[in-house]
Amino acid sequence: MSQPITVAPPTSSSRWTYLDQIRKVPGPFSEDHDNSEDALARLETMSVLVIGAGGLGCEILKDLALSGFKKIHVIDMDTIDVSNLNRQFLFRQADVGKSKAEVAARFVEKRVKGVSITPHNCKIQDKDEDFYMQFTAVVCGLDSIEARRWINATLVGMVDYPDNPESLKPLIDGGTEGFKGQSRVVIPTMTSCIECQLDMHAPRAAVPLCTLATIPRQPEHCIEWAHIMAWEQEKPFPKLDNDDPEHITWLYKKALARARDFNITGVTYSLTQGVVKNIIPAIASTNAIIAASCCNEAFKIATNSNPGLGLEDNYMMYSGNEGIYTYTFKHEQKDDCPVCGTIARNMEIDPNWTLQELIESMAARPEAQLKKPSISSGSKTLFFQSPESLMLKTRPNLEKRIGELLENGEEIAVSDPSLGSVDFKFRLRFSKPYAPAPKHGVTE
Repeated sequence: MSQPITVAPPTSSSRWTYLDQIRKVPGPFSEDHDNSEDALARLETMSVLVIGAGGLGCEILKDLALSGFKKIHVIDMDTIDVSNLNRQFLFRQADVGKSKAEVAARFVEKRVKGVSITPHNCKIQDKDEDFYMQFTAVVCGLDSIEARRWINATLVGMVDYPDNPESLKPLIDGGTEGFKGQSRVVIPTMTSCIECQLDMHAPRAAVPLCTLATIPRQPEHCIEWAHIMAWEQEKPFPKLDNDDPEHITWLYKKALARARDFNITGVTYSLTQGVVKNIIPAIASTNAIIAASCCNEAFKIATNSNPGLGLEDNYMMYSGNEGIYTYTFKHEQKDDCPVCGTIARNMEIDPNWTLQELIESMAARPEAQLKKPSISSGSKTLFFQSPESLMLKTRPNLEKRIGELLENGEEIAVSDPSLGSVDFKFRLRFSKPYAPAPKHGVTE
């Protein structure tokens, strides 16, 4: 009778053997490979911040822990919802309602011995520069452009180079949408930052109401018609609740009937829910691929074992729609970037607009995308959103025309609370001559 085979648990030294093959042995692309004990210990002593503990963040936390990082912090303000469980694999049914950051941290600590993960259940804006200064690198797994812009502006603003080299914090950013994804590395002030690349994330164009009302061509048009027009006309419930299945079902049936009238196929309950709630489809395999790329860049920064995204090729795109395809390229830094640039960015506007119209346009402009901007020039405060006393004092300017308030070619400073303390610099270029409004009682 054969004896049962026993397998000894891995020792602490053998646990990371696969990493030592990379850390200790120079590769064909290694340039300044350092396999000294101090260099090898850097992976275990450096502190990394992960922003986001959702679908991408869960993968990033797991990958960092299995790559030898021992000191990790994670920040996320959200709690776990039952809809998260299909792709955010660190969570279980019993975790619904609990903090994502705290549950994810405890799960990874339990599975990977020796790693320490500190959770922060709050907004990234709740932390000051001293908090971010303690990290060697920041890895983002966010689904929000606003949050990316805020952390990007914060890290760029912290740089005091060359006087304080430690103030330079590489930002590794990942993002996914369906079968597509991207990872990029930002070396603040030295390479293209997220604000330089903002035009790649332009707001989606709104569908004209006339299209929804008369000639819908896509299933999404039928759903938007039900959402915007049919609901307003019929008011089946006092107030639309996007999370109420009964409300979504009503919209789905309305959209389906309209689609049939125009011979349009593709209206489903899940699509209706996605359009109404503006849900971007998340696929677990895409999250895994992009998280692996982000953590690979963090590993290369920590060990200098191979060249990574950075000063040269700094942007990696992935497409899994038809096969698997990736490519990298260098996104150029812009001299007129509002965050890391050195000159004001030109903005062409109609001088006959009111200041209110200029402010409203900034939400849709790809180069701005600001939601609550405050505007000043070198000589005057035009409009401030806060404090309330200053807002009341500057509110009369909203009805004045741009040509009345500013000169062609004048520079303005624009701030937005979602972007921290950064002031965007824009130089106004009038698209046409200013035509002053005739004064009351004066005739030609």
